[in-house]
Amino acid sequence: MALITISSTDGDAVSDLNAATGFPCVGPAVKPLDMRLQIENLSVKRGEELVLSALNFDVQMGRALIVRGHNGAGKSTLLRAIAGLLPLETGNIVVAESDPEFAAASIPDLCHYLGGDNAMKPAMSVGENLRFWQEFSGQPHLEVDEALEMVGLYGLQSVPFAHLSTGQRRRIGIARLLVSYRPIWILDEPTSGLDAVSEEQFAALMKVHLEDGGLIIAATHVPLGLESADVLQLSAASEERDH
Repeated sequence: MALITISSTDGDAVSDLNAATGFPCVGPAVKPLDMRLQIENLSVKRGEELVLSALNFDVQMGRALIVRGHNGAGKSTLLRAIAGLLPLETGNIVVAESDPEFAAASIPDLCHYLGGDNAMKPAMSVGENLRFWQEFSGQPHLEVDEALEMVGLYGLQSVPFAHLSTGQRRRIGIARLLVSYRPIWILDEPTSGLDAVSEEQFAALMKVHLEDGGLIIAATHVPLGLESADVLQLSAASEERDH
């Protein structure tokens, strides 16, 4: 089993967030967690095809893991399996050294999953969507207005989600991560549709989440601005780990 060496997140993420968003941020509001996400002998099928086979890796809280691979290698499948959206053919996903506050929580209840569709109701307003997710997910964190400020969309609370541009929709999807606290962020091509300024804002938000003791697993073809992240390189039904 490959273990990730832990080091502190580089740079002053709070200052980065202040600069990127233009809004004040007082620093970590969530205590750091001493937990580790552990994937053991994980295999997953897509239909009758074995997409992932016997994966083993650990990710410590406070760290980011970037998942890479060619189309069809199983990046999205892996993320959905970790988030509890796909059944496992073999293996286990566990939290080792669990923080007492989250000891009774299931893995899906510890995860925010951001996929391609942003998980919003088109006919509902931005504010209604975010309030729904805050109530559904529990663990309230930022207020809706504060989360919208963090993604540069304050003032759109009453706008129907269907009326937003592709980039705005993605930023609302990111705001969903902020209205409720879950320590594990599972992100599938999270910067899709974002412009350069929004990518910088999101990088700062991710760094703050890591400094808070959170964990990020992201599938992406482009840099996310997380220079110290580890990399998991996937090939079909196999796994190779880079550091």
